[in-house]
Amino acid sequence: MGDSTVWTLAIAAVTGGTAVLASWVTSRGSARAARIQAEIAARSQRAERLRESRRTAYLDLIEQTHRMGELFWEVSTVLRLPRSEARTTALGELQDREVAEYAKIRRCARVVELEGPPSAATCALALQKATRPFYAALRADLTGAPDGHDAFDAAYRPFWRALEEFVDAARDAHQRD
Repeated sequence: MGDSTVWTLAIAAVTGGTAVLASWVTSRGSARAARIQAEIAARSQRAERLRESRRTAYLDLIEQTHRMGELFWEVSTVLRLPRSEARTTALGELQDREVAEYAKIRRCARVVELEGPPSAATCALALQKATRPFYAALRADLTGAPDGHDAFDAAYRPFWRALEEFVDAARDAHQRD
């Protein structure tokens, strides 16, 4: 019975040790799998939040661009009127509105620049810069330059082209996300 007991105890010890080791290996594997799964879920949530914040930034810039375009149409209508004190006053008020709307479009473009990617940011800044000729033409008309209206009207095509280029870049970036 002595040999049998020693063998039984040895087998029990090896079996117990194997069970403890297997449990330890399994728990480490489970903990690692849970950590990897949590990291993947967190990355996925971050990517979705980035995608939504970019989309919001793109839409805000597009919306502000359309508001700016509507204001430009108002200015263009007033520029067609014969020169008078009322016209000058109206253009002065429209210029103040243009400055306020520019501040909004500038903010929207900066948010797109922050959110990225670089291709969309570049197009957003180009869109923002496409508003400058309107301001320069309006200012020129207010100072008495005879071709202010023509310069103002010539700025539409580049402005809308810049918007189209931004929309294309934003769409491409959004589809890649």
